[in-house]
Amino acid sequence: MKNAIPVIDISNIHKAFGENEVLKGVTLSVATGETLVILGRSGSGKSVTIKCLVGLVPIDKGTIKVFGTDIINLNNRELNKLRVRIGFMFQNGALYDSMSVRQNLTFTLKHHTKDISKEAIEIQINEALENVGLIEAIDKMPAELSGGMRKRIGMARTLIIKPEIILYDEPTSGLDTITAREISELMLSIQKKYKTTSIVITHDMDCAKLTGKRIMILKDGVIHAEGTYAELKKSNDEWVRSFFI
Repeated sequence: MKNAIPVIDISNIHKAFGENEVLKGVTLSVATGETLVILGRSGSGKSVTIKCLVGLVPIDKGTIKVFGTDIINLNNRELNKLRVRIGFMFQNGALYDSMSVRQNLTFTLKHHTKDISKEAIEIQINEALENVGLIEAIDKMPAELSGGMRKRIGMARTLIIKPEIILYDEPTSGLDTITAREISELMLSIQKKYKTTSIVITHDMDCAKLTGKRIMILKDGVIHAEGTYAELKKSNDEWVRSFFI
């Protein structure tokens, strides 16, 4: 991805919660159409990093540029305008249990797109569900869905706003090996179809291998190692290699 203009450019960001300094100078960039995987032990700051990226958590120091815009001094209106271009795939799917699949997707679409017609809503809902292979689940309630199906619907809800960036937070957690691989392959197909730029937070090494051309490993609040799956697996650093056991 050399010479490509970074869509995401994070430089030397710090974040502490009270006495707990979680991020101690994280620097990374992601180019257009690239998928970056971030690995790290629990509490290493992976999820905090992507929450800082969309302004959900304010940083203490450093710069964050998204689409070339420094987000640090944006007001709420400007931040919300930026967030419309970013899809966030939450770990648990984050569906509203009291709403059907159709209602969940409609709610998301109306929240992001004002004055949208019923016909346009129906077309976009069907397209999103076809993308994740679950058109038959359109009128089901979340309680009727398996864990893998909930993840897919969560992905459909992310896709329906046509984001340019997708942030995945543990997209395969809690799934069996076969379903986790299906989700990883779905992420790949979405990236190829829509040319999205993605950051994937994961503990799943199969997911990391399949989806990420580049992998970063966070340790003690900084980027400790970076490379391809194959490069990091052969690292001389015993701690880095421990992820691949």
